Amino acid sequence: MLLAAIKSLLGRPRRRPPRDASPGELSDEELMRRYATGDSQAFSTLVTRHQTPLYNFILRSCRRPDLAEELLQETFLRIVKSATSYAPDAKFTTWAYTIARNLCIDHARKHQRATTLSLQRPLGQDDGATHQDVLPDLNARSATVNHERQVFRDRLDHALQQLPEDQREVFLLREISGLKFREIATLLDCPEPTIKSRMRYALESLRGELAEFRQESFDADEAGEVLP
Repeated sequence: MLLAAIKSLLGRPRRRPPRDASPGELSDEELMRRYATGDSQAFSTLVTRHQTPLYNFILRSCRRPDLAEELLQETFLRIVKSATSYAPDAKFTTWAYTIARNLCIDHARKHQRATTLSLQRPLGQDDGATHQDVLPDLNARSATVNHERQVFRDRLDHALQQLPEDQREVFLLREISGLKFREIATLLDCPEPTIKSRMRYALESLRGELAEFRQESFDADEAGEVLP
């Protein structure tokens, strides 16, 4: 029950019913091959198929909807630019998430350097206060959101941030983006048993942190209310 609530809040895509129309029946790899030869509809199908899980993964990494939209567009732009060099034997999802992951990492590094430099600048006051000292509380809760759902979202967000980076990344790729363990292993260049071990530790930590919410359940509409 708890894991189902987590998935609902974080936006894991639902399983799609079997497609019965072309090009929807085609594999991602075949769609990329067709797009590289000039079939624009093939790329549209890829975007429709993957934009939501990719966006959710990026959003949970960068935590800003506007930035997630920007990085999502950049991900697909890089896919477009690399279409002719895409190797058909490479799984599309692994390739696409590698691009998205690298963009998130690059932005985080640049943002960390920029934030450290700008926020540590003094305000010019006699007490030596810096810009960071006077920032507003960015975790202030909205009074219009149901308290119980807000508490759960805050605790979940905190629990995810407390996970070691390698465990959080595996959890998001598995439970938010819906990748298989072997795909994650390829993406992160790690043995599959290591990936499964990281997932197991992540789940154990989350269950411990969120034990009091074990009976909670949120439907899609509720999830939309609590997601940023």
